Amino acid sequence: MRAAPTILHLDMDAFFAAAEQAAKPSLRGKPVVVGGLGPRGVVATASYEARRFGVHSAMPMGQARRLAPNAAYLVPRFAFYRSISEQVMELLGRLSPLVEPLSLDEAFVDLEAGGLADDGASARAVGELLRADILATTGLTGSVGLAGSKMIAKIASEEAKPDGLVLIEPGTERELLGPRSVRILPGVGPATGEHLRRAGMTTVSDLAEAGEDELVRLLGRAHGASLHRMAQGYDDRPVVAERDAKSVSVEDTFDVDLHDRVRIRTEVERLAERCVARLRASGHSGRTIVLKVRRYDFSTLTRSETLRGPTDDPVVVREAAGRLLEAVDTTGGVRLLGVGVSGLADYTQEDLFAQAETEAEGERERVGASAAASGGGGGAGAVGSASASAASAGGAVPEESASGGAAVERRWAPGHDVRHAVHGAGWVQGSGVGRVTVRFEEPWSAPGRVRTFSVDDPELEPSEPLPLVRGECRAGA
Repeated sequence: MRAAPTILHLDMDAFFAAAEQAAKPSLRGKPVVVGGLGPRGVVATASYEARRFGVHSAMPMGQARRLAPNAAYLVPRFAFYRSISEQVMELLGRLSPLVEPLSLDEAFVDLEAGGLADDGASARAVGELLRADILATTGLTGSVGLAGSKMIAKIASEEAKPDGLVLIEPGTERELLGPRSVRILPGVGPATGEHLRRAGMTTVSDLAEAGEDELVRLLGRAHGASLHRMAQGYDDRPVVAERDAKSVSVEDTFDVDLHDRVRIRTEVERLAERCVARLRASGHSGRTIVLKVRRYDFSTLTRSETLRGPTDDPVVVREAAGRLLEAVDTTGGVRLLGVGVSGLADYTQEDLFAQAETEAEGERERVGASAAASGGGGGAGAVGSASASAASAGGAVPEESASGGAAVERRWAPGHDVRHAVHGAGWVQGSGVGRVTVRFEEPWSAPGRVRTFSVDDPELEPSEPLPLVRGECRAGA
């Protein structure tokens, strides 16, 4: 615990939805929901206007549509959000060498390590300047919490939302926490909160008064002791500049359960490729391959295989994931598939390819015969891969026929950027029945006009996102 509030916690306000509102003038001040739009999609972020209807993160998208039927529902644009996050993290890096990112839109900063603050007044000045810099650079707002510990700084930033700053002076922690729900403390989720409620503890002061021995009896040595300290306002966790990743993984939930074994294997291979791309982007390799399968009845199976050494070879990961799949019963259907790599390292073992080839020779022969008997399974897998790639880039993809024939039309994801040869930059409001509706506007323009085109209009094409602040415009944009 520090004597001065020199730990800063930044949390961008409704980040994904706010970024979409900043990019689309016609959506400002209106309810916006970002997430998966399929039958099994969930809400990633809801704007504050949508939250007034009860919509919140992790809610099933079907429920959100019932609560806010007139909201704008958009597909996430993660590359766009990541580019904004990089701008924000760069600003934080100017404040201190100790910046601990928690996600794209959230981070801790040790102001003391940066030499910019040593008391409440100087910390507040730094926090206000940071909020102004973020707004000027990205056009978005962030909420700042300042305190003597990470736990209290995070609580402060939550109280500051939206677009505010709250500073909590060291020494006032117990008074602040006492009447609050136990759920405000890190590590107290719904299950732990219910367990504590049954024991008669609903507020933080109840935990402090219960004593460490009672909490250890209820929750175990590590969790009980930690919770007792936090209930008294103690949190001495440092701001850690680099958090070592323990694993890299990707997963997909399917709108309709997958039953075809060849299609399931194709999806696993596609996920393995994506996982390796993410693994390489992080500068790591790994030696344990993990397959996750959630079946039609919501039961989840996890299988893993540990190699002789770390690899970032897509062939090795793909083959290992395929072998793991052979040990899983997918009868009845599959809702979700995931592929991950753990046991991360910053080097690779060159002979793993030969190892995997030798170990998998018999498996490939058998699977190859099965694929040949069923026609190779190329049609469905190719569509899934192309769709995922285009969705991440914000573009349209050809929709193959079930028999793997020629493309019949292009599909356009709601919210993604396009450019028309005549009308300029815009974004997709929706599409269907061979038509796509586009609103033509730019982040710095007035709300634009809406026009509808054929999905295969040659003058309409996918586009890169425009910057939110005009001064950041790229040449030719």
